[in-house]
Amino acid sequence: MSLIPELNSDAHVLICGASRGIGLALCTALLARDDVGQVWAVARKAGTSAELATLAQRYGPRLRRVDCDARDEQSLETLVSETLEGCDHLNLVISTLGILHQDGAKPEKGLAQLTLASLQASFATNTFAPILLLKHLMPLLRKEPSTFAALSARVGSIGDNRLGGWYSYRASKAALNQLLHTASIELKRLNRASTVLAIHPGTTDTELSRPFQGNVPDGQLFEPGFSAERILEVVGAHGPSDSGTFWAWDGQPIVW
Repeated sequence: MSLIPELNSDAHVLICGASRGIGLALCTALLARDDVGQVWAVARKAGTSAELATLAQRYGPRLRRVDCDARDEQSLETLVSETLEGCDHLNLVISTLGILHQDGAKPEKGLAQLTLASLQASFATNTFAPILLLKHLMPLLRKEPSTFAALSARVGSIGDNRLGGWYSYRASKAALNQLLHTASIELKRLNRASTVLAIHPGTTDTELSRPFQGNVPDGQLFEPGFSAERILEVVGAHGPSDSGTFWAWDGQPIVW
């Protein structure tokens, strides 16, 4: 399957949140593909990641490691004006940014546990960072074809919410979905061959899910490598006519 629909040449790809978990697995999977020419691995500490260093030794200049905090607009401006200088187009951008219980965020069981600090931390990483990344990369997504995909979560679906709880995380992902859907409309006006996708990767064995894995049914906890392959399959299966939609790792649509 083509990396993204309508793409027939070596792809230029940027992964944000690339130093661990699904982001690292995506870098590994993409570099192993013949149709990927360049991967920019973006993370807060990409330059000191031992795992990314190992990939760099193996793949040389096809992998570029970039230190950038997507929660900081000045850092994003530097990413585009300096690091990506000379790159006139990105075929694929995937944001794997997300927190549930780090950096002050908390998975609340009830309203009594909700705090302003937790809400702000959740939205800063889960909502604001991915859409600001898209904002700053827009000039590099105006040629065809291009896909911007961000990892969302099924618990961000309002229609699918029957259990309650996890106020900050649910709300931040629901807000992300709305922002992505809105951006898909604008980007379509600039590039008819553009695609914007929200993707639920399933419950993956990462730092985000580790405290909650005891509740995961047998066979539903995925290794990062499996999740990465499924994400790339979802990206490859959905083109411009699907822009602004929300998909699960198994290719099934998710209600808003």
